[in-house]
Amino acid sequence: MKFTTLVASAALALGLAGGALADDPTKVGFVYVGPVGDGGWTFTHDQGRQAVEAEFGDAVETVFVESVAEGPDAERVMTQMALDGADLIFTTSFGYMDATNNVAAKFPDVKFEHATGYKRLHPNVSTYSARFYEGRAVQGHIAGKMTESNIIGYIASFPIPEVIRGINSAYIHAKKANPDVEFKIVWVYTWFDPAKEADAAKVLIEQGADVVLQHTDSTAPHAAAQEAGDVVTFGQASDMSAYAPFPRVSALLDVWGPYYVARTKAVKDGTWESGDTWHGIGDGMVGIGDITDAVPAEVKEEALALKAALSDGSYHAFTGPLNKQDGTPFLADGETADDGTLAGMNFYVEGLEGEIPQ
Repeated sequence: MKFTTLVASAALALGLAGGALADDPTKVGFVYVGPVGDGGWTFTHDQGRQAVEAEFGDAVETVFVESVAEGPDAERVMTQMALDGADLIFTTSFGYMDATNNVAAKFPDVKFEHATGYKRLHPNVSTYSARFYEGRAVQGHIAGKMTESNIIGYIASFPIPEVIRGINSAYIHAKKANPDVEFKIVWVYTWFDPAKEADAAKVLIEQGADVVLQHTDSTAPHAAAQEAGDVVTFGQASDMSAYAPFPRVSALLDVWGPYYVARTKAVKDGTWESGDTWHGIGDGMVGIGDITDAVPAEVKEEALALKAALSDGSYHAFTGPLNKQDGTPFLADGETADDGTLAGMNFYVEGLEGEIPQ
């Protein structure tokens, strides 16, 4: 009798525990390369995290660690998140790629989502990115039309395909808008360092650039342009509208919320699968910030038409005829670049000067 009672009690206890576990919120972690207040890349990812909280309320718990260096420390942070019970972890920078896969191997029941990378070595790893090059095409068109010196400056972070694609796309479309345009590129080897970004902007302005594009995350280039006077800038990742209507005349927007909500829901309902997502303007993952009245009305109209064509697929940002920097053929007339080529892009298009750093 005692034994039967003990078994029944144990079963009841396990049932209650199982019910409690079933009611536990889904825990979602985010690993950020910069501070949430960077005003750019990390700021927009954190907006995505907040969208998850708004969508699911008490049914989710989100945690984040900011300013995590791309290296061994990233692996430590991811490991601790998994040990602390995270069900899903978003790792939001290219340099987290190996760390993400290393930690995923140790925690097969945790789902990992890596932003902008290409390695999915385990069934619990997915990759996702946005077709930022579409937004760069729109920026390039506006830049080509607005420059008076015919010199456009570009602050580049790291020489990875994502950044190289953006430079090429901006240049192609600036050149279409203005055949006399010239690009000057400064590599700063950082995603977020306001001092370095400001210095790079100042160097480009001193070299004659009256339009400055950036693939870095702070607003420092806008402040440098504002100080210099008649220099045009564009928001990066977020709207950076504090500098509108000038020098910031538009922006490339990263929109992560819908993806984060969808992937969290998939974990919650058991439908999550490993895959690769690469969305653009048409899917809503890339946006174009408000084009201010500092841009001539005709140029604004052209830019919006380009955005619409990219969105509905009637135009591809990499459409031939195009050559590589060394003059060898890249795309024939009317041919468009395939995703594999774009994903691994490691060359400049014809007309760009300088070498890509190794």
